[in-house]
Amino acid sequence: MAIPVETFFLSPDGEGTLQARIQQMIAEGILSGRFNKGEKLPSSRKLAAHLGVSRITVTLAYTELQANDYLTSRDRSGFFVSDNAPEPPDFPLRQARQDGIDWSRALGRRYTGGATPEKPQNWAAFPYPFIYGQTDPKLFDHANWRHCALRALGQKDFRALTSDYYDQDDPKLVEFILRHTLPRRGILAEPDEILVTMGAQNALWLTAQVLLTQRRTAVIEDPCFHALRDILMQSRCHLTAVPVDSDGLPPEALPDRADVIFTTPSHQSPTNATMPLERRNALLAKARDMDALIVEDDYEFEMSFLRAPSPALKSLDQDGRVIYVGSFSKSIFPGLRLGYMVGPRPFIREARALRTSVLRHPPGHMQRTAAYFLSLGHYDALIRRTGQVYARRRSHMVEALTQHGLDIEGTGIFGGSSIWMRAPEGVDTAELDASLRQQGVLIEPGKPFFHRPDPPSNYYRLAYSSIPSERIRDGIAILARQLRQAASPGVT
Repeated sequence: MAIPVETFFLSPDGEGTLQARIQQMIAEGILSGRFNKGEKLPSSRKLAAHLGVSRITVTLAYTELQANDYLTSRDRSGFFVSDNAPEPPDFPLRQARQDGIDWSRALGRRYTGGATPEKPQNWAAFPYPFIYGQTDPKLFDHANWRHCALRALGQKDFRALTSDYYDQDDPKLVEFILRHTLPRRGILAEPDEILVTMGAQNALWLTAQVLLTQRRTAVIEDPCFHALRDILMQSRCHLTAVPVDSDGLPPEALPDRADVIFTTPSHQSPTNATMPLERRNALLAKARDMDALIVEDDYEFEMSFLRAPSPALKSLDQDGRVIYVGSFSKSIFPGLRLGYMVGPRPFIREARALRTSVLRHPPGHMQRTAAYFLSLGHYDALIRRTGQVYARRRSHMVEALTQHGLDIEGTGIFGGSSIWMRAPEGVDTAELDASLRQQGVLIEPGKPFFHRPDPPSNYYRLAYSSIPSERIRDGIAILARQLRQAASPGVT
């Protein structure tokens, strides 16, 4: 009995190539028991006409499924479900039942309810996405990344792909960080002073777990990266927030006692302030007097397209009290989830042991692919190309904001990918964001960045990393119009 062609349906919202989606559709039909062993599939011509795709696409999907033993072909008879195809489970599906656990009591700790907001997954569908931290597919080097990924899958790199590194990292990636990335920040280190992490956020979590207890005090900037504040709140340490100014974290405002100071001196998050060299030295001196450690999050130093960045705080450190955190997820793409941290050997040893107990090591294939992408020069080319585009977008955005009289709080003197904004008093940018979404504009409300009893609600962030230059002016015009209405209700 042949499977009716009408049983095949491609979802318009499906992901992947047409060939891959057809393969998945047929495989799911076999695994669910809808298509039985020995049943004949529709001809490639009929299925192609039914799905509205080319015949070669269906033929290629059938051939791939045959190679995986889901299908078999019979001479002049077409394709059939293979006798060796995976079988659906022969037990009945378990019926849904009432959960009998009181989870309000069973949960020992709660990690939900933090300050970190959820970003819309469909941000790319908005015509004016002033959204931070996403990759513009038009800028990314797809071809060379694919080439590096395929090379990392080759026989020569089989051990790097399949081996359990246990507590170690890909030596090629570590070598690139040592010989290329860190010297650009004035930092010299040895291999046992570096740990590869699942992004900068994972590095911050490891740092908090190793350095902080319920009896120790951490200092954060206010405003600051909201995910860092969530991490520190979960650690249950004492937390002190110090307001930043136009030069970043002021050392004289630090408390008399603290154990760990978290700072973003090169590109303050989210205000974009850059800490001058004199203040960096003063912060190191203050930390020395307090006998405190410093965690330097240098998350965006590659986006210094206006002028060369200032020396990293770590490069000025003479006491070994600075732990440096970097990330490739910002400069390559966020889904990569690769970062690193540099610190004294005793600290890295403990962080390595903790990482090993939680996830062992970041995937070897991703480490080796990144190592090739970096070492073959593709990374530097991507940074140069991205910087040139960001410079144009930033210029368009500043010009449009100035034209509409919107208040800019911080742009970053070296570059970056966003602008910190201030709306008129009384404007709630969370409500502004909700109204703007209906007009295709995405912004980031600023309230989640602050750590104080009564955080201001009139700040917001605009990023230019994900919006084409030609759309910036129209998007800012909509924003300005909506801001005027929010600041003066009833006035159009």
